Amino acid sequence: MSTGALSDKRIIAVSRDVRFSPNSVDKDMAILQAVASRLAADYVVVDENRLEPDMECDICLSMARNSATLDILAGMEQRGLVVVNSPDSVRACRRSEIEAVMSNLGVPLPPRHGEDGYWIKRGDMAAQTSSDVRYCRDRDELEAARRDFATRNITDYTVSAHVVGDLIKWYAVKGGFFRYYYPSDDGRSKFGDESHNGQAHHYAFDAEALHEAVDAVARETGIVAYGGDAIVRADGTFCIIDFNDWPSFSRCRDEAADAIAAFVMRYYNRKKSI
Repeated sequence: MSTGALSDKRIIAVSRDVRFSPNSVDKDMAILQAVASRLAADYVVVDENRLEPDMECDICLSMARNSATLDILAGMEQRGLVVVNSPDSVRACRRSEIEAVMSNLGVPLPPRHGEDGYWIKRGDMAAQTSSDVRYCRDRDELEAARRDFATRNITDYTVSAHVVGDLIKWYAVKGGFFRYYYPSDDGRSKFGDESHNGQAHHYAFDAEALHEAVDAVARETGIVAYGGDAIVRADGTFCIIDFNDWPSFSRCRDEAADAIAAFVMRYYNRKKSI
């Protein structure tokens, strides 16, 4: 896509609060700017903590997650501005809420109980530190983790059994874009949690079925740019263990930026033609 496709439009790119980008600040900024630059040569980057309700623009590309910022973005939407990702869709991707959505849709999820350990994950917002997502070897460690969450005033969390199999990271954009990768192949990691699944065996599985599953969640929530993690078992079955709004797309940034920018253009032109 050529730079400046919407060169006459005012574009604000809202960057994510650094606490929601642990070990990923530069990567998150890179995808945000990559999308913005494909839409206009001249755009403004605003930290989500500095976004003001009266800021003027035609299109707002947003990686924001703060509740106060999402409220501001909701007001901008009500004024007719195009906001991607929309604030309502971002709220729907908070862990405890997105797990409920996936469960209602029948999307494959990890079981609640198992014999290979457990994961306890903060549910009220995205992980900010490694202590917000923890692997527990047994029930005793799980109960200790629950108590630790309580001391931090975290009462909203999810618990699931660890699933043995290949860990894959997947990335998607509304409109058809979908890619997946094996973190153990390149060694990239945010918190090092990928090590619990070891080196990938590259078990055969139905990638189209995975795409259809996450696409169904996206349609339900309205999210445009999204990604997450899944486990593929030795028998080829899979379960989704994470679903996030606007990831860094670091393994496929240019392709993803093209796809997001193309969606924004279509959405803006359709909205303004009504």
